[in-house]
Amino acid sequence: MLELAILGLLQEAPMHGYELRKELTAKLGAIRAAISYGSLYPTLRRLQAAGWITEAAETPATAEDVPALTSRRGRVVYTITAEGKERFAQLIAQTGPETYGDTGFGVHFAFFSRTDQATRLRILEGRRRTIEERREGLRDMLGRAAERLDAYTLELQRHGLDACEREVRWLEELIANERSGRAPTVPPDGTAGGRREDNSPPPPGETRKERP
Repeated sequence: MLELAILGLLQEAPMHGYELRKELTAKLGAIRAAISYGSLYPTLRRLQAAGWITEAAETPATAEDVPALTSRRGRVVYTITAEGKERFAQLIAQTGPETYGDTGFGVHFAFFSRTDQATRLRILEGRRRTIEERREGLRDMLGRAAERLDAYTLELQRHGLDACEREVRWLEELIANERSGRAPTVPPDGTAGGRREDNSPPPPGETRKERP
């Protein structure tokens, strides 16, 4: 999934490694925790060896965009190639179990604006089935083992069940929007989801913030 995220970001603009790390954080939100930044540079080298990205001329680092304790020598700027754009198109069109899990779904969802409608719908429906199965597993476990769980473990399992139920509702609304040709609405304050704000989950891996 890191390969897809890197190629997608480099389609927006050439970037050096530190910029990629910042953009991955901004683009992927909390699901970035599931992606090892220790694998960023090995992945960049692999993409370069495959001919999907190339190194542009080094640029001198400026004080304002270099983190503390980091060298200010020039840095390599990575640029996507024509072959890399083709590879991104292949990856973004993929559907299957790997696109329905938390990390895979989150990365694909981050690039839904560049995904065709049919693929978006297949991924959303697959994600819904995945979460419905997770929800039913939690319900079954609570029904069979609730009496053996301590209060805190029981509360944690209920929290997980509630999160599944909210995500299913969120996915059902997204699926309905896709089938009718509507995109998710973004209200003037910039928060996504419009009326889903109070009863739908945030993107996978993030925690919904309660209003005061």
